[in-house]
Amino acid sequence: MKFTVMQSALACGLLYIAVLAQAQPPGSRVPLPDVVQPPKRFATSTEHYQYLYDYHDGGTVHTYESVPKWEGLWAADANNSGNQLFLESTNGTPIGPFGEGENINIKKGVLTPEYEAAFQYRRDLGVDYDRLTSCEPAGMPRWLLEPYVRDFFNTPTQSLWTNDLGNDTRRIYINQEHKNIDGTHYAAGDSVGFWVDDMLIVHTVDIYPGDYFRGTPPTSNQFETVEIWRMETLNNGTHRLVNNVTFYDALSLVNPITVVYTFRPQPELEAAGFRMRYWECAQNDNTYLTIDADGKPSTQYRLPGEAGYADPRGIDTRRNPDLPPDLVGQEKSPIFNDAVQ
Repeated sequence: MKFTVMQSALACGLLYIAVLAQAQPPGSRVPLPDVVQPPKRFATSTEHYQYLYDYHDGGTVHTYESVPKWEGLWAADANNSGNQLFLESTNGTPIGPFGEGENINIKKGVLTPEYEAAFQYRRDLGVDYDRLTSCEPAGMPRWLLEPYVRDFFNTPTQSLWTNDLGNDTRRIYINQEHKNIDGTHYAAGDSVGFWVDDMLIVHTVDIYPGDYFRGTPPTSNQFETVEIWRMETLNNGTHRLVNNVTFYDALSLVNPITVVYTFRPQPELEAAGFRMRYWECAQNDNTYLTIDADGKPSTQYRLPGEAGYADPRGIDTRRNPDLPPDLVGQEKSPIFNDAVQ
């Protein structure tokens, strides 16, 4: 028996919905920060970043003692990104987290004609397929919206920002120039930045083509960003991270777009002893892509007992062809190994 993403990943989908619902925070939540538009219109992200660098005279050179501390676990919170940027309701009905809903149309004048057509093609096919189930990383800009925990470590020369999903770590090289000795692109791109007191300005280029989230328009291999990060202290004494980011993409966007993402601390997870573990892509080997007669892609799952199913906590003979399949002690979780007393 096979299931689509929306059926088999119901729990994950509910988590997505819960997080994306925060894009329009109710009155009981902290209001979303205002979007701060760039000081003027820039033709490219490089021009934008260089303007900020020159305006702030190269920024602040921090030491280990003075560099802002963002340690701890954080989760995606309110934002005004996702499909809000690209879709509109013709009768006031809500737009679902993956762009679903009645009487929902693509906004005109946001995407270039070629990418608007590609977005419509994706919407006509539906969202039963998600490339993350093929072990691809979220990458940029989807990294900003994934509803999984992150941790942020800042040093004077580098910031390491890890997403619990897919070992998807961003590295921001402080007070350095872009380098691409491989001559290619990367899921998270190449990021450089500089501090202005407690504010970090980041420029990211050389990013794989991807998307803003599942069911959103694709980005091209010309997608780039300028981000302005800062930790705020709220009236109740808690903190949040705010990222005011401008998207540039000469192939997909008619004009650059500026939006806001926020992240909230997760002290309850820290108190429970949560650890950010290595994301073992092998456990997704039971997913595979199908294309139906109408060309619609779907992510499918092999279930226990089906041909080709790999037990993620057992012995996978495909990976251990040089070992006996019944060798004791090779299970991934010895806690659940009833054979060993």
